[in-house]
Amino acid sequence: MLFEFYPRGLCSDRFGGFRKVSFKVKIALGCDHAGFGLKEEIVALLKNLNFEIDDCGTNGTQSVDYPDFGEKVSGLVSSGKVGRGILICGTGLGMSMVANKFPNVRAALCNDLFSAKMSRLHNDANILVLGGRVIGKDLAYEIVKTWLSTPFEGDRHLKRLNKIKKIEENLRTDGNG
Repeated sequence: MLFEFYPRGLCSDRFGGFRKVSFKVKIALGCDHAGFGLKEEIVALLKNLNFEIDDCGTNGTQSVDYPDFGEKVSGLVSSGKVGRGILICGTGLGMSMVANKFPNVRAALCNDLFSAKMSRLHNDANILVLGGRVIGKDLAYEIVKTWLSTPFEGDRHLKRLNKIKKIEENLRTDGNG
């Protein structure tokens, strides 16, 4: 059976199957109270697939403010300390807004498989955002596996990402960022 290794460590057999890889890749995860249960399920999935986890919280269902946890994960991805991140709140909207304030972050809210795949293929998304009150565990598992195993196509899409990078730079130098 042919296996393909992707840059971030998940191995796919090209027929939808996944298996553990022999090296560790670090992923930062964060959530608010509405995403806590789903985050715990995803942490277990990622550990089973041999990923190293940087769990940025929250660690319970007591009400907390999502920007605090979105900031932690987005900061790690923005600085390059981790290659990818996963954020979860009730709808995913708030975490998306927080994450995309950070330079070098391309956060994508994906509550379906097609969005997860395209966010990687065309946008090289480095943070996956999920709605903990929108999707269930089984769909979340498939979204996460799809997102982690889909490579960036590059080519014409790289040109577009470079335009986004230029916008970020212009905002910083113009004093608007």
